[in-house]
Amino acid sequence: MAKVTVVGSGNVGATVAQYVAENDLADVVLVDVLEGVPLGKALDLYEASPLHGHDRKLIGSQTYDETKGSDIVVITAGIARKPGMSRDDLLKTNASIVQSVATQAVKQSPDAIFIIVTNPLDVMTYLAWKTTKLPSQRVIGMAGVLDSARFQSFISEALNVSTEDVRCMVLGGHGDLMVPIARYATVNGVPLTELLDADKIEALAKRTREGGAEVVALLKSGSAFYAPGASVALMVEAILRDKRRLLPCAVLPEGHYGLKDLYVGLPAILGKNGVEKIVELKLAADETEALKKSASSIRENIDAMNKLLVTA
Repeated sequence: MAKVTVVGSGNVGATVAQYVAENDLADVVLVDVLEGVPLGKALDLYEASPLHGHDRKLIGSQTYDETKGSDIVVITAGIARKPGMSRDDLLKTNASIVQSVATQAVKQSPDAIFIIVTNPLDVMTYLAWKTTKLPSQRVIGMAGVLDSARFQSFISEALNVSTEDVRCMVLGGHGDLMVPIARYATVNGVPLTELLDADKIEALAKRTREGGAEVVALLKSGSAFYAPGASVALMVEAILRDKRRLLPCAVLPEGHYGLKDLYVGLPAILGKNGVEKIVELKLAADETEALKKSASSIRENIDAMNKLLVTA
């Protein structure tokens, strides 16, 4: 039986656990430091199993003992930025959390593949890779799948067509500088550029870049979790079932796209070994420039994090 550990039992973590179990992908261990919360949520999800027709085990824990031998470890633990909190404060706090979680989880599951969800995502994925000392193919950030799903949704809505027929790719960091690649967006093979004018496409790309903020503004409190949870579950499925899906993920390039020494969203084939291959697309000059600008922002945040951790 495959086993997936999800560290962090907030909305995103609990939703990941729900989708992984309900899609019959793996048994799930939900871990959190909050007393009783991971146990209560795991029990609630388990009690729903007869209604969804699966026999997956769902275990809640406040320690890492139950996580031993996990095939995949998903890290969602961390805090959201609060009023009065600087970006450095958020970076330092979540870096400390991810560092601690990764250290404890890899001891119990040294052969696991790690999927990182904690923000700032690209930087936290880099930190998890450095902390676990695992091959980069086994430490992956979830962001491009989510951002691409948002782009797909907005394209579907604009054209009044099924989301199933829309395919697209969003690269770069998970933030304001992400890079929706409109040239590679299609509707059942038909290029998006033949179906919408440039201004409309740019408006959809802008909405995609601001997709997370749009949800936050509507919720008033908290942030998105259904789409992020489903995005992680899709990656888990691709790995556990060796589906070799071509998905945009935060990966460590080794000269790909002229980049290295950082995690950034690029097209990658996901299979049983994690990142089986980073795929290099032929980007236009403006797309390359946008990707490098996004990567530069990530590098600045990595440098800032390293300084904060050194002075901690």
